[in-house]
Amino acid sequence: MIKQLLDDFFTGFQFLTRMYIKKNLSWSPESFGRSVKFFPLIGAILGLLLGGIAYGVQWSLGAQVPLHVLAALLLLAEVVMTGGLHCDGFMDTVDGVFSGRPRERMLEIMKDSRVGAFGAIGFCLLILFKYSLLLDIAPDRLWQALVIAPVVGRLASVVVITQFPYVRAEGLGKGLFQHSGKGTLYWAGLFALAVLGPFGPMALIALAAGMAAMLLTARLVVSKLGGMTGDVYGAVIEVTQVGALLAVCLYR
Repeated sequence: MIKQLLDDFFTGFQFLTRMYIKKNLSWSPESFGRSVKFFPLIGAILGLLLGGIAYGVQWSLGAQVPLHVLAALLLLAEVVMTGGLHCDGFMDTVDGVFSGRPRERMLEIMKDSRVGAFGAIGFCLLILFKYSLLLDIAPDRLWQALVIAPVVGRLASVVVITQFPYVRAEGLGKGLFQHSGKGTLYWAGLFALAVLGPFGPMALIALAAGMAAMLLTARLVVSKLGGMTGDVYGAVIEVTQVGALLAVCLYR
């Protein structure tokens, strides 16, 4: 039992990141599905690494740290650690959903490995928003925001995986949807609250803002596609993180 839980956690961790810890994992659809409940914990690990980078740079350089350089470094570190997985899903989703084509053509566009104009524009705007928010968040609160946002983003992905239909006949995302299990959202919510709780009201407001961003995104996608795809799961993470960062930036 413990071995299976650890294997499922490592499956999720090595799927959502480019940091390899354990070899010879099953990589089965069932293991992918069972790993979904651990997504907020995986987000917490990513957040702690990003927060550690921010705190370390601020502690070593103090007031001399160029904030715009730090923000760019944090964005680079996130892409390196995740392999740009969620960014790719965001671009594919924007390309398809905003193409103005019929539903089946949208799904074809999203499956295309090439990035279109809508995806490129959307990604530039996404990075601009994240970069601006990282600059505007109070320096003494930055490391907290960097922990909170990935947790909220991964919890949002659990919500759309477990609560919305999957529209493709096949794909990696289908394994997440089919095998996540009934208690997945419950456990993911508990893990997320355990991490966010120590950060107090600010984290809860960021959670609420992130969930609002997730619901708006999900509603738009469902109106266009009728459900979710693996690309949308990644897009939801990115949009939700922006919502959480915005809440921390505005929190007083």
